[in-house]
Amino acid sequence: MSAKTKILLFGATGYIGGSVLNRLLAHPKADTFEITTPVRSPEKAKLLEKLGVRTEVASLNNHDKVESLAANAHIIFNVANSDDLPAMIALLKGLRKAYETTGQLPILIHTSGTGEIAEPVQGKRAAEIVYSDVNIEQMKSIPPTAFHRNVDLAVIGADEQGYARTYIVIPGIVYGIARGPVFEAGISKPISINIPGLIKASLDRKRSGMVGPGKAVWPYVHIDDVADEYIVLFDRILTDPQSAGHGWEGYYFGENGHNSFYELGRAIGQALVDLGLADDAEPTSFTDEELAKYWGSVTAGSYSGTTCRCSADRARAIGWNPKYASADFLANVRPEMEMQWSIAQKKGEIDFSYERSLAELLDSSSAT
Repeated sequence: MSAKTKILLFGATGYIGGSVLNRLLAHPKADTFEITTPVRSPEKAKLLEKLGVRTEVASLNNHDKVESLAANAHIIFNVANSDDLPAMIALLKGLRKAYETTGQLPILIHTSGTGEIAEPVQGKRAAEIVYSDVNIEQMKSIPPTAFHRNVDLAVIGADEQGYARTYIVIPGIVYGIARGPVFEAGISKPISINIPGLIKASLDRKRSGMVGPGKAVWPYVHIDDVADEYIVLFDRILTDPQSAGHGWEGYYFGENGHNSFYELGRAIGQALVDLGLADDAEPTSFTDEELAKYWGSVTAGSYSGTTCRCSADRARAIGWNPKYASADFLANVRPEMEMQWSIAQKKGEIDFSYERSLAELLDSSSAT
């Protein structure tokens, strides 16, 4: 290896990716890192360079560029897209080239999501199975047609074939307003997907909403905690690689408890009441028409009626200690509500274009 560790980070302009980049820039060994971040925007590339980051103007669709960049990296964080198999194939081709050229095993830390274990229950019940990332047979039993699964299997396959060490971070609902230099500079997106979408829909209908009776539960994890999880794993790989499971033993759930969508809906409803935007905090069920209006299709909108449970046993075993719990998850709703209401007032409308843009992906995942 060269004097500096070459780190390639896909997804620097995103919510989790920006948070991981902040941690890397503030890392005690940051002066030993050479960080490269591919981005699509030349303007954001310039802003990143001011923070001391190397950039490449490229997207995941530039497969030759993805392969070339991966072939010259020691450690790759993929925090850009959990479902782009062609991009992952290009990235893995680069890793194979890196191994064949140097004889050193490159590292890939990939981001998946607990949608991989979600059950479509229309909000009617909580999941009965609790998945543990140390239960290898349980993780192997997940169907190949599950959400995110085709990319995860490709990642694990690279480890099994022996040309890379691969690790998969698989967080639940990530929440909280992200902060730090890349967010203050306007480079990265400071909010998540799930909760902001429910908040915006509730603002529009002037009543908190949920899918069905809201009995479905999901794991949650604060953005600061999940960013810490990546760095705990990264540090363990650098200092004691034999102690960090990889391949099939390289799944790392991100969770610090579970909440029902009714509990979340009640917190959204209370925030609406507190801000004088509704008279009743009790959530009601979305109609099919509302699901299609806000999320582009009934199927996509019903994603908030799926359920899953998991336990981040492997991450905790290597030293991850999440700080934010259930009370923090529910308390976070008010500031996110205030942010979304402020954005809507400035725009003169509540914009659902992002939520609708995910409809094709969510529809296709539900069909498999």
